[in-house]
Amino acid sequence: MSELVHEAVLVLEGVRKSFGATAALTAGSLTAEAGSIHALVGENGAGKSTLVKIVAGVHRRDGGVFRFQGEDVDFHSTAEAKAAGIAVIYQEPTLFADLSVAENIFMGRQPLKSGRRIDRAAMYDESEALFERLGVHLDPRRKALGLSIADQQIIEIAKAISLDAALLIMDEPTAALSGIEVDRLFTVARGLRDEGRALVFISHRFEEIFALCDTVTVLRDGAYVATQAIAETNRNEIVAQMVGRELGELFPKVPATIGDTVLRVERLNSTGEFHEVSFEVRAGEIVGIAGLVGAGRSEIARAVFGVDGYDSGSVHLNGRAIPMRDPQASIRAGMAFVPEDRRLQGLVTDGSIARNIASVIRRGLAKAGFLTSGSEMRAADEWAARLQVKTHALDMPATTMSGGNQQKVVLAKWLSTQPNLLIVDEPTRGIDVGTKAEVHRLLSDLAGQGMAIVMISSELAEVLGMADRVLVVCEGRITADIDREQATPEAVMRAATQTHHPEAGE
Repeated sequence: MSELVHEAVLVLEGVRKSFGATAALTAGSLTAEAGSIHALVGENGAGKSTLVKIVAGVHRRDGGVFRFQGEDVDFHSTAEAKAAGIAVIYQEPTLFADLSVAENIFMGRQPLKSGRRIDRAAMYDESEALFERLGVHLDPRRKALGLSIADQQIIEIAKAISLDAALLIMDEPTAALSGIEVDRLFTVARGLRDEGRALVFISHRFEEIFALCDTVTVLRDGAYVATQAIAETNRNEIVAQMVGRELGELFPKVPATIGDTVLRVERLNSTGEFHEVSFEVRAGEIVGIAGLVGAGRSEIARAVFGVDGYDSGSVHLNGRAIPMRDPQASIRAGMAFVPEDRRLQGLVTDGSIARNIASVIRRGLAKAGFLTSGSEMRAADEWAARLQVKTHALDMPATTMSGGNQQKVVLAKWLSTQPNLLIVDEPTRGIDVGTKAEVHRLLSDLAGQGMAIVMISSELAEVLGMADRVLVVCEGRITADIDREQATPEAVMRAATQTHHPEAGE
């Protein structure tokens, strides 16, 4: 395939796109070549998603060059882009929950038998072949409802591969995948590259970019900055190009005074989910929960907060028993919960930024039973300012913001309740390196003010960089409770894979 390496499949030059008075792209450029994996990086709000949506036919550009496979194009719909040979896996899954896995993969292009009846056997067989190629085991017949984000991402990847596209764009496809799943995905991506396809890979994880990609393009503030061969650059150079300034420590953890016990969980059990889970979190302490995808970390957090039930055990906050499956009681007691999937569980994306931020405290803002937009806006403005939410107006829909700013809005919503305990699941999933540092600094500051924090993360560096203690979960059980000084990648991974079972505190 060597003769294809220099053939440009996608060429974007000086692409412009505005939404009203907001310029999302002022000079976006990107060239993706056949037989190559091209990284596209930049902070949230740099214009990456807008550029991708123009290529995918979601948006039409206002100006600039858009060339695909040697021809000038201007897609009017996603269907046109797909028909031309472009497949996009977006950062957030977009599955139909009530349809089967196979139906989601082949939506609108199901194999047919005579009489134009859907050939379900063929559809299931083709789905199984795709999953086998990806090295995963998913039942094509099961409904998409209830699937983890990791499984949803795998389905989106299978869907894209099934299109046999000339250009495959992956927008944060590994954000919720385990190390093994990432390795399998990379094997598939390299295979597609070796077949002569062009791939664009968007990720905030530099180790993935350097492990997988051949070339990298940097965007900043809606404009092209640079394109370089991966072998000729380094992380520090790319970060400097992304942020236009020197970046401080990614994990600005400041030692905090550890106080009394705020959360006490005792022998929590849920059949098929987790077993004999016991731990404490103290004021000023950040407790990280680590483990492989599917280990039960999120399920434990949801049960503690009251989203899900459990079979036995107890949860106490500041000495008070918290009733099972009662989030409102948890909120009244001083607990806040930022969920893993911010778009599905944390935001009303069509609602305004102000409405989202004030949603949990609206009852407290009402006077004589009436809630004015002014009081809602004032409350939202205070928290948007404190978290440095970047937006032109608080009455804009939350869906117009970048992923990092959406995460800040979810955090603002819960911090406005002034909780004693904050549970945050994947606090920086899918957000850029600059915003990650801001979120980490915020968590450190909150702990310094005496808040107890439970932080769940799939990024081991984040857990080790921010936590005072690390709880490791494997197959629904806490297999280790490790102090910060003893928390090494090797110790955590041993406990996460049950190759060793240290005693608590070892």
